[in-house]
Amino acid sequence: MKLWEKGIPTDQKIEQFTVGNDRELDVILAKYDVLGSIGHAKMLSKVGLITEQEATDLILALENILSTIKNDSFVIEDTFEDVHSKIEYLLIEKLGDTGKKIHTARSRNDQVLVDMHLYLKDEIINIKALVKELFDLLMELAEKNKNILLPGYTHLQVAMPSSFGLWFSAYAESLIDDITMLNAALKIVDQNPLGSAAGYGSSFPIDRTFTTEALDFATLKYNVVAAQMSRGKSEKTVAFAMSSVAGTLSKLAMDVCLYLGQNFDFISLPGHLTTGSSIMPHKKNPDIFELIRGKSNKIQSLPYELTLITNNLPSGYHRDFQLLKEGLFPAIENLKSCLSMAHYAIQDIKVKDTILNDSKYNYLFTVDTLNELVIQGIPFRDAYKMVAEQLESGIFKVPKTTTHTHEGSINNLCLKEIRQKMDQSF
Repeated sequence: MKLWEKGIPTDQKIEQFTVGNDRELDVILAKYDVLGSIGHAKMLSKVGLITEQEATDLILALENILSTIKNDSFVIEDTFEDVHSKIEYLLIEKLGDTGKKIHTARSRNDQVLVDMHLYLKDEIINIKALVKELFDLLMELAEKNKNILLPGYTHLQVAMPSSFGLWFSAYAESLIDDITMLNAALKIVDQNPLGSAAGYGSSFPIDRTFTTEALDFATLKYNVVAAQMSRGKSEKTVAFAMSSVAGTLSKLAMDVCLYLGQNFDFISLPGHLTTGSSIMPHKKNPDIFELIRGKSNKIQSLPYELTLITNNLPSGYHRDFQLLKEGLFPAIENLKSCLSMAHYAIQDIKVKDTILNDSKYNYLFTVDTLNELVIQGIPFRDAYKMVAEQLESGIFKVPKTTTHTHEGSINNLCLKEIRQKMDQSF
């Protein structure tokens, strides 16, 4: 069944090419197509385009379809072009002429827009919750390990003292920036496009404010052309927010892989979280973090894929938009999986508390020593030369503690303030 069918058969090769894998992807949108149709039916009744009884019958039938979606028995067979045609078919099969009225005053263009906006709203909220869980864990680990020092690096060279408290809370605070990006994306998709029809509105006396409230959108996308132009822009904005989260995860996963290596040996994982080698019995590989890194890097390419699909399209609907789902839907699932698995594995990380006993880290404290000389009144450049001479002559005395007092430093992590910032952002 095709909603645009006029009795003229479509060439099978054309149909196969244009439909592609839309049926499989549209199953993900089925719930939202039903919810959008329920809101639409209520509005049609309110403005008198269908009777109250017809609206009641449509809503009851749609709720039955929603039940099949929730128990995973909803299927879009090859005889249907997409989720919209399957649901309308089911309504007509059950209600006859009443089912045929559901499409009054809307187009598949604004129908899929509503589906996508509702879907993206839910998924952003789901991703935010997973980010918050990871944030909370990282903050717990920062508090627990705040006094354990580890080397900080620049240019992959030993540089200055850091700590596990600093390391864990650094990634936690970075996740707050990612929440800000997700919030921006949420605000963009939380606008009701229903009523824009094919992109230029409708001559029916519809009530778009009513559907905005019925579908729990924060506001209405007023201009009907602007509503249609949100197709592609919404997906791309969400992809950039996801890319921000993925960038944090990728860097964290890379650090974990480095720190687990024998040459660093800063942390360890229990054996059940690692994998082995087919020929090397000693291997304990951090595959989970390598895959988090790889999947996150793949997600970071998504905004550019969506940009290349949409960047030279004029206003109005174009079939190119169908291709946005192919990259976006799997990326959303991958990001949620990466966040979940990062939380699962990081909670069992064991940190080493004797790292700085290794003599190669003695020079971590040169800057601290230099700064102490400056506090005693020696000009900075002279103090720099004095420490450099001590290093060259082998008489440099290694401090064993840090006295960093400013906000966000080793001895003043500001964990309370970071938590407050997350609470304010979330």
